[in-house]
Amino acid sequence: MGMSEFYAGASEDESLATLKLALDRGVSFLDTADMYGPFKNEELVGRGIKGRRDEVVLATKFGNMRGSDGSFQGINGRPEYVRACCDASLKRLRVDHIDLYYQHRVDRTVPIEETVGAMSRLVEVGKVRFLGLSEASPGTIRRAHAVHPISALQTEYSLWSRDPEDELLATVRELGITFVAYSPLGRGFLTGRFAKFEDLPEQDYRRFSPRFQGENFPKNLALVEKVSEIARDKGVKPAQLALAWVLSRGEDIVPIPGTTRREHLEENLVALDVELSAEELERIDEVAPKGAASGTRYPEGALQFVNG
Repeated sequence: MGMSEFYAGASEDESLATLKLALDRGVSFLDTADMYGPFKNEELVGRGIKGRRDEVVLATKFGNMRGSDGSFQGINGRPEYVRACCDASLKRLRVDHIDLYYQHRVDRTVPIEETVGAMSRLVEVGKVRFLGLSEASPGTIRRAHAVHPISALQTEYSLWSRDPEDELLATVRELGITFVAYSPLGRGFLTGRFAKFEDLPEQDYRRFSPRFQGENFPKNLALVEKVSEIARDKGVKPAQLALAWVLSRGEDIVPIPGTTRREHLEENLVALDVELSAEELERIDEVAPKGAASGTRYPEGALQFVNG
């Protein structure tokens, strides 16, 4: 996402170099969506994997409608929209099939059975291999899974977004669904790179995120400083500790840290070798328990589209 929109300072050349390095280092799961850019990120990923398609588990999403001018036009889960979006994504990605196709947000005006039914027909004709949902509630997941097996649920999960521990994780584990954790670094806050609100670039969308605003910023900074102290004692960077924590939650949990630069990719990969002891996990729980973050994870207008 950050390679094409929302975060400031991305370079296409650096993005392509980062994708190449990721594949060279054995990273095999790439996650994009038609709305990123909008539409540009799928084209970028398509160029990045050219000649290396067989090395990649390729995931993309539909459901968030965007205009060519970047306008947000609502959520759409109608069957005809599902089919049209898939064909458009295949063309932009320059591939003949998508490995994992997500509904990006649940359309509350369309029965999930109709949306997933249309998605299942994409599997039948070979355009898609596996189906996923993003930010879906436990009840919706069960209804969808009854129509066609859901292979992955993607939802925000990190040291400052632990809501999935309430019911979502139990639901997907009961059904044998992989949990894909997006924003495992708290949109960059958990890396310790931001000391004040002004550190965010002018055009960065995080300036509109409640957890980065007002009195929430210093409260969340205090949380990050506690996490950073544990990381220093461990001899790793805060981002590596945060990723290692997500990885420690289970082999069925796959974090997808957004990365736009090679140096951050290399830093993130170190987390694979960071093992946290029971004592360290207990210490992390003490400083970052569920509900510790100050502020909601999305602005009020966007909250209506999560946990659908």
